[in-house]
Amino acid sequence: MMRFIEKLRELSAGKPVGFKLCVGHPREFMSLVKAMLETGTTPDFIVVDGSEGGTGAAPLEFVDHVGMPLRDGLSFVHNTLVGAGIRDRVRIGASGKIITGFDMVRAIALGADFCNAARGFMFAVGCIQAQACHTGKCPVGVTSQDPSRQRAIVVADKSVRVANFHAATIEAMADLIAAAGLDTPSRLGPRHIYRRVSQQEYITYADLYPCLQPGELLAGCSNQRYAEPWRTALAESFHSSAAAE
Repeated sequence: MMRFIEKLRELSAGKPVGFKLCVGHPREFMSLVKAMLETGTTPDFIVVDGSEGGTGAAPLEFVDHVGMPLRDGLSFVHNTLVGAGIRDRVRIGASGKIITGFDMVRAIALGADFCNAARGFMFAVGCIQAQACHTGKCPVGVTSQDPSRQRAIVVADKSVRVANFHAATIEAMADLIAAAGLDTPSRLGPRHIYRRVSQQEYITYADLYPCLQPGELLAGCSNQRYAEPWRTALAESFHSSAAAE
């Protein structure tokens, strides 16, 4: 994959090249990171999706049961790149049920550089969640290639709704950042977000998602959530080095 990324970058005259994934087994993503270190090639960006992502075309079992939720996957990808010492070379995007201003604030606090949103804009266009995206028979024309169904989308009306939703969402995000006493999203961190974990206790994301130090995976990591899959990850394969032995 790293060689393919380098080839795409060469053929596109240096345009940004990256990939999108929903994290499954931690070792597999760490294999990609080890390949980055071995080849010296890194993607320009990685977009992290979550198991709660909103595609209506995915098999139901995948939607319900496969992959890490966005917050877990995003934190894991961010920390792995930090621990490998290459976080400054890769931008991270968050994509998975990003709808509100707070959704964006939370994702950026966990390590995202930018957010990709679709669900809220689809609602603004007229999506009614019929879950018929893959059939070509979307009843409101949002995902259909059928001209007769597409007539339901009145561009002059829907474009205003989409623009209003975008402006209001960005304004809400700015309000939240200001309420935290910050002047830019880049200063957001896990310590700014709290989560209730029981009736009597709430903790920050800094406690819920412990951060690795730059280069910690290379120097020796004590956090077993990262140390064990890193130990068994192979740069050339998704197979475990422990299984190979």
